[in-house]
Amino acid sequence: MAKRAKKENAAPKFEEALEQLQQIVGELEEGSGGLEHSLKRFEEGIGLLRTCYQTLEQAEQKIELLTAVDEQGNLTTAPFDATSTVEQKTRKSAKKKPADDEDGGSLF
Repeated sequence: MAKRAKKENAAPKFEEALEQLQQIVGELEEGSGGLEHSLKRFEEGIGLLRTCYQTLEQAEQKIELLTAVDEQGNLTTAPFDATSTVEQKTRKSAKKKPADDEDGGSLF
């Protein structure tokens, strides 16, 4: 019986948590429940949302980026680095500059 209680208290899998969260959002959007029930469901939704975010964060840390193919044709990978990805995006957006329009927009 202790195993059953432990399993019930365990965090749901990502897909299950997301499905439950969608159900809660649907209920809250309908507004059919009373205030107390809605607050309780909202709290449950926040807990599920945290679970989803934690699961996504853990998955993100496991992602590996393809870096190259070695001489034998094997893929070489490197661990995912979220900070370098953000820095790369920042650098790319900083490089994009609007085109200089010296003649005021006329074609000729």
